[in-house]
Amino acid sequence: MKVVIVGGVAGGATAAARLRRLDEHAQIIVFERSGYVSYANCGLPYYIGGTIADPEALTLQTPESFRARFDVDMRVNHEVTALDVQAKKVTVKNLVTGEVFEESYDKLILSPGAKPTQPRLPGVGLEHVFTLRTVEDTFRMKEFIDAHHPRTAVIAGGGFIGLELAENMREIGMEVTIVQRPQQLMKPFDPDMAAFIHAEARKHGIKLALGHTVEGFRETGDGVEMLLADTDPIPADMVVLAIGVTPDTHLASEAGLAMGVRGSILVNDHMETSAPDVYAVGDAVQVKHLVTGEETLISLAGPANKQGRIAADNICGIPSTYRGSQGSSVIKVFDITAASTGVNETVAKAAGLEADHVILSPMSHAGYYPGGKLMTMKVVFEKETYRLLGAQIVGYEG
Repeated sequence: MKVVIVGGVAGGATAAARLRRLDEHAQIIVFERSGYVSYANCGLPYYIGGTIADPEALTLQTPESFRARFDVDMRVNHEVTALDVQAKKVTVKNLVTGEVFEESYDKLILSPGAKPTQPRLPGVGLEHVFTLRTVEDTFRMKEFIDAHHPRTAVIAGGGFIGLELAENMREIGMEVTIVQRPQQLMKPFDPDMAAFIHAEARKHGIKLALGHTVEGFRETGDGVEMLLADTDPIPADMVVLAIGVTPDTHLASEAGLAMGVRGSILVNDHMETSAPDVYAVGDAVQVKHLVTGEETLISLAGPANKQGRIAADNICGIPSTYRGSQGSSVIKVFDITAASTGVNETVAKAAGLEADHVILSPMSHAGYYPGGKLMTMKVVFEKETYRLLGAQIVGYEG
């Protein structure tokens, strides 16, 4: 059996490792467009801030280690440009040499991930405007900071990447402003819980410009201005676009695969697409939310890893199903940690659920023992049934 995997990182790399554990004779080839096949996405902002000093620490596996440990043919800097599901082959371009060739498969796993959302705004491509997705993006941003020593940065977007970048830029002495259209940071949290994150960010000098719409960017000598719809432009030495991610699914769409919500790839609970012998996993696929039952997109490493293992199981004849995602996540914001799971009250009510909540204030350890710190927990439940719908928690310890 010959299995071709398009994309590494979480879903694709996990699928490759699982396939080898289940079948020691299968031929496994992974094509990864970037130069790194398995790396810690969540660690990228911390390299910018110097918390992670060694760039090699970002890499979980290399092509050499994958081949040595799993006998998997990992080919980085190789982009799959076309998919022929009838002939069961992919077209591949070697981004180093320019060579174009075809590779056949018995089974195919698509793990293309998601790309930073780049709206059609004037100035998106300017030298001082960055996005952060890959290790190469991280090095490019770090090299710019080391070479030009920017003093000010404006970040468009207050999600995971935007907030982590803001923290790390503050740690190296930069003045940072976060701009976004919603009136709060961190969409997984309700406004009353996000207020703790706002307070911590402001305490450490981050300026928050919430409720503003970005209209574009304009060069200004050695810097750039972020143009806003309803107020004066914000000048800065550099800008980072971190307004979310979009499934990178043009390959599947052009091949005629069935598509799901917001341009995602439609899969069943075995991670099979509409094409025979073609599976898809990770940030690019539509999933069912375990709490609401709605079809959605959840771009997190945990679900991608699980989906990769499930796809490998089914390819090897082991019946395995993916029941859905509940979107558990955790983020460090300077001295506090904030985590959430399930849905918040805002999302629950928007989904038509009769939701209510309770606020709890547990200690980080047993109250009789000195040194415990207060945590704030919000638990969301369904009124009539008391079914738990989700929880959010913020604290310094615990």
